Amino acid sequence: MPPPADVFREGLAHPLDRTDLTGLGPKYEGKVRDCYLPGNGKRILITTDRISAFDRVLGTLPLKGQILNRVAAFWFEATKDIADNHLLEVPDPNVTVGIECVPLPVELVMRSYLTGVTSTSIWTHYAEGKRTFAGHALPDGMKKNARLPAPILTPSTKAQKGGHDITVSKSELLAMGEITEADFEAAAAIAHRLFQRGQELSLARGLILVDTKYEMGKTPDGRIVVIDEIHTPDSSRYWKAESYAARVEAGQEPESFDKEYVRRWLADVGFKGDGPIPPIPDEIRIEASRRYCEAAETIVGAPLVFDTTPPIARIERALSKYASHRGDKV
Repeated sequence: MPPPADVFREGLAHPLDRTDLTGLGPKYEGKVRDCYLPGNGKRILITTDRISAFDRVLGTLPLKGQILNRVAAFWFEATKDIADNHLLEVPDPNVTVGIECVPLPVELVMRSYLTGVTSTSIWTHYAEGKRTFAGHALPDGMKKNARLPAPILTPSTKAQKGGHDITVSKSELLAMGEITEADFEAAAAIAHRLFQRGQELSLARGLILVDTKYEMGKTPDGRIVVIDEIHTPDSSRYWKAESYAARVEAGQEPESFDKEYVRRWLADVGFKGDGPIPPIPDEIRIEASRRYCEAAETIVGAPLVFDTTPPIARIERALSKYASHRGDKV
């Protein structure tokens, strides 16, 4: 069982919404992670509590960064036999240190179910009568949340901050000229292996890994490795396996353990990505974090222990050794 709501309520008092650490080199701010390049062949990733959906940052969820960082570390360890990854160490609940890589200019999105609530989701696409998605033919007569005949890879462009990712077919992606066919094929093979392992392990824990996205990069010696995160409730959609069939048969949404809960709340209040972002009530934020935590504990097979102290000072202490070679202080 996840911790009581009081733990997440306490986390509301110290949200990790951004970092501005000195002495760690250039900073790149993504939707969820702040990355620093200390200049020693390593990349420091700080997983904040920011939540993004509809390609926009919507606010923060209490202790979300610690949950994601813990799950990503678990999956990097659980899949390292079938795919190399960037992970070197986890010196703090919110921090991962990895090999500095050049990211591939594509997100590799694997899907097994006809679902989604956004205007660009595979379900919305299908409900509009379209029967091809990212170059894959889809059969007639499918219902929302039904399983696809086989998992499919639907690549996505990586938009600049503030822009929108676009789902494309392999041929469309290659025509853009930003990735070679050899690199794409190598990355696609890794994505298929990871997704199969992820689905098998998740199902053994009572969860359906519905879909996910992978980010990959090239190491200085030219290897393609998995970077950023893997199979977290942020990058992946999880459903509870035991209730899936009955709920879909009854026309209900599957029980979810990911940011789909927040997406659905936003959709219910009329927000689907455009216009002002509605303030997310604390109770919705707490419940979202509770669901993230329940999925995380189910996946890793152990309770999560949180550090609810102010995060910046704690992170500075954990990363002081990475600034020391420059003579700086974090």
